Amino acid sequence: MKSKLEYIWLDGFQPTQSLRSKTRVESDFGGTLEECPMWSFDGSSTEQADGSDSDCLLKPVAIYPDPDRKNGYLVMTEVLNADGSPHASNGRATIEDDDNDFWFGFEQEYFLWDVDTQLPPGFPENGFPRPQGPYYCSVGAMNAYGRDMIEEHLDLCLEAGINVEGINAEVAAGQWEFQVFAKGAKQAGDETWIARYILERCGEKYGYAINWHPKPLGDTDWNGSGMHANFSNSVMRESGKEETFTAICEAFGRNIERHISVYGADNSQRLTGKHETQSIDMFSYGVSDRGASIRIPITTATDGWVGRLEDRRTASNADPYKVAAAIIKTTKEGLAG
Repeated sequence: MKSKLEYIWLDGFQPTQSLRSKTRVESDFGGTLEECPMWSFDGSSTEQADGSDSDCLLKPVAIYPDPDRKNGYLVMTEVLNADGSPHASNGRATIEDDDNDFWFGFEQEYFLWDVDTQLPPGFPENGFPRPQGPYYCSVGAMNAYGRDMIEEHLDLCLEAGINVEGINAEVAAGQWEFQVFAKGAKQAGDETWIARYILERCGEKYGYAINWHPKPLGDTDWNGSGMHANFSNSVMRESGKEETFTAICEAFGRNIERHISVYGADNSQRLTGKHETQSIDMFSYGVSDRGASIRIPITTATDGWVGRLEDRRTASNADPYKVAAAIIKTTKEGLAG
């Protein structure tokens, strides 16, 4: 039997990388990562190599069944240089310390984008729909746009084994969110990128592109899109001390540039201090404060200071691998004192 393996990688375009993929046909494939061979591609076509030395390698790192393709698999890969070293565009390789002790939950916001009108569904061609208010967690044809595609995306992710824990319509018309949870930084990044890939491919059927820009509607009162990063480790889940969380938050405050540098392109357009955001050059934290850089969930405090933190600065177009790597580094520094 022939199987279709879709090798997926991130290109080298900056400041925002895009997903790329190509199909490899294998005979008598058993569905395991160990059976996925290394492969290569033309890096000169993806801003990852010069034309005179264009081969880049694809190293398989995670595999999922492809529910939208007969005998298909989705293979997440890392990009390597021809000598086997991590390519400069390889965000997964920036995770130096990865184990199941760190848990991540990424809240991925995005806009559906009509390829004909170049606007979100629900937006008339020469203006705006009703102001924000009725769209968040909405129901009904006057409020919720693109639900058929959103439901299909959720079903496909669940069938693929992606740990999507929920979806909802967001504050702006045509804006949605899904949430991915995983134990371990690399798995969290793998599953978030595969969920993004499935969303992009699903949109092809409906005539929708996915707009990952953190402020696609410009300097308006319409909401931007984030990828709020929820995280914890065993110390946080077992601490019972407010001082533990204070020390971590203070460490984040000392390392603003470390995080902002990997929290997404054009994030300054979103982090303005308005629309439940802190300004990009400032830092704050507080219990249940959605206008802070880091929100301490009310349950973390009321459960006796055990639980998680939520970094609300992360933009929708950020690389979850790089985000997780920075969070692990700063959290450990904070705990080390």
